[in-house]
Amino acid sequence: MTFKEVDVYLLSKKGATFDYPFDEVVRVYRVSNKMFALFVDEELLHINLKCDPIYALELRSIYEGIKAGYHMNKKHWNTVSANTDVTDSLLKELIDHSYELIYNKLPKKQRELLG
Repeated sequence: MTFKEVDVYLLSKKGATFDYPFDEVVRVYRVSNKMFALFVDEELLHINLKCDPIYALELRSIYEGIKAGYHMNKKHWNTVSANTDVTDSLLKELIDHSYELIYNKLPKKQRELLG
């Protein structure tokens, strides 16, 4: 997947927004001000995604393109390298998983406001 394809997919999530809180290149995606993804527009696409800790370890043991989150809490975040042994469909599943982890922990009222 390209940066633009991933960007479009991330922003298709209910209430998803982005900003640049760290610098002018690291793009952070949020739902209700909670981070669920971040990455840089580069030729080699690496994206940090939140992940269930046990699932994160399993994924790291199976895929070369999935490592402990770069500059993130290694227990809860993975860095996923697209265009490796990580397929586009798996990348979308991992984006969905990351988003759902955040969305499902939002207070009911916030989830209702998002639709």
